[in-house]
Amino acid sequence: MLFLLPFILFIFFPNLSQSTLSELCHPQDKAALLSFKHSFSNPNPFPSWDPLFDCCDWYGVTCNDTTNFVVSLTIISQTLNGTIPPLISNLKHLQSLRLHKIPNLVGQIPLEISKLSNLTSLTISWTNISGPLPSFLVNLKNLVFLDLSFNRLSGSIPPSLATLPFLRAIDLSRNQLTGQIPESFDISSNTLSGDASVFFGEGKATDTIVISRNHFEFDLSKVGFMDFLITLDISHNKIYGNIPKHITDAVFLQQLNVSYNRLCGEIPTGWKLRYRKDGWDNSSFFHNRCLCGVPLDIPCK
Repeated sequence: MLFLLPFILFIFFPNLSQSTLSELCHPQDKAALLSFKHSFSNPNPFPSWDPLFDCCDWYGVTCNDTTNFVVSLTIISQTLNGTIPPLISNLKHLQSLRLHKIPNLVGQIPLEISKLSNLTSLTISWTNISGPLPSFLVNLKNLVFLDLSFNRLSGSIPPSLATLPFLRAIDLSRNQLTGQIPESFDISSNTLSGDASVFFGEGKATDTIVISRNHFEFDLSKVGFMDFLITLDISHNKIYGNIPKHITDAVFLQQLNVSYNRLCGEIPTGWKLRYRKDGWDNSSFFHNRCLCGVPLDIPCK
């Protein structure tokens, strides 16, 4: 008689599906995600986002293992059309939002993103988002990582962004930003100008300085370097002076590019690189006004 049990259960519970038994996603999160999906003009942009299934298993969605709230959303799409839906703010527990390589994503960054108070990582990159870099992002007090690169953002950088208490990395490169700059930003490939020496200093916490392809002018010989500097790219500017000898003490340095500037003098020797055995080639230094020495094929007189 025991062999009939599965058949009997199926008869008495015909609508008890596996998805119902394993549903973890919170109803309000599922509703928010479905509203997000339907806000785009595509007929069915995310086919896996089927309300019959647990939203924690949907494409690009990650839920917390303990609370089951949606904590991460990643969308990468060449075909998605529309703007960033303001109702994204309904995902109240979101910690990471990544909208990447969506060429038909247009409009401005909506104010509602500033309501995502739990965000630690925000990426909106390789899109056609335009308009100003919004100052309301300063309301994201827990933000650690901000990537708004490869968009069409314009105007100046709000100085208030530099006050975010936990921000460790920011990439605003490949936009159309202008004007003066706050400290501690990756702002390569814009049209920023002025004195960028504020990025440097032995007491700075950042390990990356990328200010390439701008119009910065300052004396490199007068700056200090961070103890934990890993990446330094100041190429394609109007930076002058010589390369200070104490840069060779940056033992963690792994990437260096000071090319296409107005630097002069002998390239320092005796690098104490801990994680780069091969040293630097000439591409790190060429196209300067009067740099000389190894690895350039230009002897110092």
